[in-house]
Parts: sequence; structure tokens; C-alpha cells
Amino acid sequence: MTETPSALVLWDIDRTLLYVGNIDRQVYREAFFEVVGRPAERLPARGTGVTMPLAIRSLLRENGVPASEVPNLLPRIAELLPRRLADHMADLRSEGVLMPGAVAALRAMRAHIGLVPTVLTGNLKPNAILKLEAFELDQFVDVEIGGYASDNDNRPALVAISQNRAQAKHGTTFDRSNTVIIGDSLEDVRTGLQGGAAVIAVASGTTPAAALQRAGADVVLDGLTDIQRLMNALSELFSPSERL
Repeated sequence: MTETPSALVLWDIDRTLLYVGNIDRQVYREAFFEVVGRPAERLPARGTGVTMPLAIRSLLRENGVPASEVPNLLPRIAELLPRRLADHMADLRSEGVLMPGAVAALRAMRAHIGLVPTVLTGNLKPNAILKLEAFELDQFVDVEIGGYASDNDNRPALVAISQNRAQAKHGTTFDRSNTVIIGDSLEDVRTGLQGGAAVIAVASGTTPAAALQRAGADVVLDGLTDIQRLMNALSELFSPSERL
């Protein structure tokens, strides 16, 4: 083991670490109704991994909101989403589920002195933290150095944001040679390829393993239950000087 952090691990949240079922969609419904004044007939697609601001834009446009009104309504809905999700904390705990192997995988990485685990997610930061706290996963990741949709609605841009935050905290330069994203969607793969991180794709969401492989993921796993395979994959991805 190394004595100083040598690798940054960026965890996706939804369908990689946990699944909240229809709660996110209910929150979108409530916020849309409160801001627009009528029910939403169409909701954002499931499991795509797009950032919340882009999902809100789609929600507004696909429900007949004129383009000229979107710039005003979008930030109002974004401001409401964390509040409405907080109202559903009990539902998160009772209806949401942890993905198999998630806690063991997080615990193994947190225990490794060479790894800096955080999150990179399409969630707004308050929403991300609420989900992690609901399942007591916040103890395993450094949420302050993560990348969130609150920072930028272009998900690949979040890689550099998190790398810079981790570098400022730990004094280590993080780039593609020592940064990896672990996620379940094509958007996670695109984020790594365009943002500057290796990608371990986990076929735990709506995207099949073959599609994740074709999209360019460096490693594709069926799930997180094989901890040794996951840790071996991490080691194989890093340059020789950064090997775990």
C-alpha cells in the first residue's frame, strides 16, 4: 500500500450504489406541478444518467412549456427538487434498495489508503447527499470533493472539477492515469471518455454489459459483489507508477 493517496475513484450513485425506484419521478412531478401549475404528463427517461438540469429542461419542453419560459422555470424547479426529496426521506429508506455488493465495495475502497473515493453524479449536490445519507453511504465517500450537476450540467466537465478539488485537498495531481469512474450507464462511459477518466462499467442498471463495452468502457462487470475482481480491475487500469 502507498502512504499517500494515489488514485481518485468517482462513484455514480443511482443504479450503481442504490436504487430509489419511483421516488425521483414523484419528486419531479411535485416540483413541476408547484412551479408550472399543472400535472406533468411526461417524465424524464429512467436510467439515462443525464444531469438533473438537462432532465428538467426536457421535462419542461416535453410537457408543452414554451422555450422562452424555460430559462425562468428551470432554476425554480432545480431549487425545489432537494426540498421535495427531503420530504421523502422516509420513503427513500423504506422503498429504496442498496445495489448488491455496494457497501462491501465502498468499505474496501475506503479502507485502502491509496484510494480517494468520492462521487460523480447527475444529481444536484443536495439530492446526492440526501440519497447517500438515507443509506448511510456518506461515511464511505468524501462528498466535498465530488462532482455534481450543481457544478455543471455537462457531465464530462465534472471530472476535472472533482480532480481539482481532490488535488487541492490532497496535494496529488489527478488525471486520466489515476482517475476512474464506476457507473452503470452510457452517460457514465461518455463522461469518462470525454472528461478524462478510465471507466469501470457495472451492468446493474438499464444498459446491458455488451452495450457498455461497445461504448468504450475499459472494464465491464456484472455487478459489485466480486470485490476482488473490482479491486483487480482498479489496479489494472492505473499506470505502473500508480498501481495499488
